[in-house]
Amino acid sequence: MKNKLLWILLAFAAAALDTTHAAPLLMPLQQQSKAAHLSADVLTRYHYKHIPLDDILSSKIFDNYLKMLDGEKVFFLQADIDQFANARTKLDDAILNEDLSIPFTIYNRYQQRITERIAYARSLLKKGFDFESKENYQYTRKDAPWPKSEGEANDLWRKRAKNDWLRLKLAGKDDKSIAETLGKRYDNSLLSLAKVKSDDVFQNFMNAYAMAIDPHTNYFGIRASEEFDISMRLSLVGIGAVLYDKDEYTTIKELLAGGPAALSGKLKIGDRIVGVGQGKNSPTTDVMGWRIDDTVALIRGAEDSVVMLDVLPAEAGPDGQHKLISLVRKKISLDKQAAKKSILEVKEGGVTRHIGVISLPGFYQDFAARQNGDKDFKSATRDVSRLLEELKKDKVDSVLIDLRNNGGGSLNEAIELTGLFIDKGPVVQQRDSRGNVSVESDTNAGLVWNGPLGVLINRASASASEIFAAAIQDYGRGVVIGEPSFGKGTVQTVVDLDQIAKNEKQKFGELKMTVAQFFRINGSTTQLRGVTPDISLPMLTDAENFGESSYDNALPWTQIKAADYRPAGDLTGILSTLIAIHDLRISKDKDFQYQQEDIAEFNALRKKNLISLNEADRRKERKAQEARLKLHEKDRKTAQGANTTDNEDRSPAFQDDGLQSNERNLDADLAIEKANKNAKDVLLNEAVHILSDEVGLLKANPKLAASILP
Repeated sequence: MKNKLLWILLAFAAAALDTTHAAPLLMPLQQQSKAAHLSADVLTRYHYKHIPLDDILSSKIFDNYLKMLDGEKVFFLQADIDQFANARTKLDDAILNEDLSIPFTIYNRYQQRITERIAYARSLLKKGFDFESKENYQYTRKDAPWPKSEGEANDLWRKRAKNDWLRLKLAGKDDKSIAETLGKRYDNSLLSLAKVKSDDVFQNFMNAYAMAIDPHTNYFGIRASEEFDISMRLSLVGIGAVLYDKDEYTTIKELLAGGPAALSGKLKIGDRIVGVGQGKNSPTTDVMGWRIDDTVALIRGAEDSVVMLDVLPAEAGPDGQHKLISLVRKKISLDKQAAKKSILEVKEGGVTRHIGVISLPGFYQDFAARQNGDKDFKSATRDVSRLLEELKKDKVDSVLIDLRNNGGGSLNEAIELTGLFIDKGPVVQQRDSRGNVSVESDTNAGLVWNGPLGVLINRASASASEIFAAAIQDYGRGVVIGEPSFGKGTVQTVVDLDQIAKNEKQKFGELKMTVAQFFRINGSTTQLRGVTPDISLPMLTDAENFGESSYDNALPWTQIKAADYRPAGDLTGILSTLIAIHDLRISKDKDFQYQQEDIAEFNALRKKNLISLNEADRRKERKAQEARLKLHEKDRKTAQGANTTDNEDRSPAFQDDGLQSNERNLDADLAIEKANKNAKDVLLNEAVHILSDEVGLLKANPKLAASILP
């Protein structure tokens, strides 16, 4: 009781320290404390690692929580950390005793510090900055100490504000517009802070707890659970509009083809939704200044129900005439996140080959629809199977499955997708917390695609992506190209806490919990090491800070007995030749070389972790970068020859304008997105050339083809 009173007093003291505190003091709800205790019961008993909730774990939760709140160490002072030090071994008791005053007190102090830091940065805008002095700004501070004093924190924020000002100045903005832009930016930060709810704090704290056990165990509040479900089934019930927050307005960024909003003809990009009502001719609730997720929750609803929208047209001023629009909610398929195909041509030596590319962003599946017997349930495997049939009709020479940035999803989908390219056989092995090993197999006879195959991966290809890529590699079924993958070799399941508690309504949320480790059919695991490609492409990501090996509590690499399987092919006789051709080609490919230069420059800057705040130095750096890019473009055109028919714009899609996304006008932001989308994909282009090389070698050597193709 004494401890609880102490933390409550600290919370109110934190609020009292700053009378300009913009955000409300947040306190835990009773249902959150109960959800935390229930989560602890589940995690302690059923998690793969069987870690007790004790003082040791409490210390890890404490560090995780501070990292989640202030990972760059720009808000808290060392004095704050010292004051919270006795909480380090008390978070286990806080959870088990259903008293979450400690994490909420820490959050309220964090909230106070944000307000203070932003207020200080805003005060500097009237004075301006001296850009002739020689000083540097350290932009990544995760390994730095906490500021020791208010003065040290202020100096850090002075440099931060100075860098923001300088970026805008280098982009051609005058002092008046810079001060207005940054002032508005700081105001928006405080407005966002004021919209933080108790649920947000609780979710952060619970994730600090869950991820202290292992990196892939998470807590989902009710709204996070809904978003996770949507990401898996790739559908929702709504109006079919992509919304974002712009100047406190919920603004339409995109209308999805075939959705109620687009079909109505009454809405357009840039329109602002200021009110939402339920049912025809119903009154609308004013949503001006609301959080975007709160507005979206009002707009979504039951299929075939009516939603009323109070809309301020894009061209209207703040006092312009509103439109009242009635729409019927429908099921919206999120096709942009589904598998897609394209066909790329490769012309070499008078021969043209066609490579089918299937881009798969995730291993999605509508679990509920499948369980309910819906024959048209959404599935990554079903979509890819359909696209393969189309590519066969198009008579492509080879197929590339692009899994870059695919973070995984359904384990079942990874197994079934593998089955499209192999006959019956094991795909992955699982070991549970008791050490029991099971083999998951493709049981469907036959293949959908039996031709040459490639898989393109990068560091962000994880989990189900690694299961698929590893199986294709172990079977000798295709060439794996790219970067070493993420290294996530664990299996998660989703536990509904309300179902356990037998709650009639959702109150407690869900746990995504690690319950097993998966292994390749050759017996090794992808854990930590990931899938090593057969042919490596330049590493675009920072392996030290991204990937399973960057977590200090990741499971170790290990090995078990191989499954009983028979390889479908043997690529050993062709890989050395493919690598030799690849090396020769990239040595002459200007785009490839320039990308390697860009990667090297980025890595050097990252390691340096300092940027000059001297205007002359920064202009010199910017000018040198622009000159280098112009030279690259000139060299590329020279290499193509004077008679080239390639009119593709390879100029940089985006020069730093110093603005955040919601500070640009919508047209400019959409133009940047379009330019980035249309920019040449150097690595995809090379992967396609590698598969074209393989096709050429196989056609020239039928005996070799017989040893590789099923």
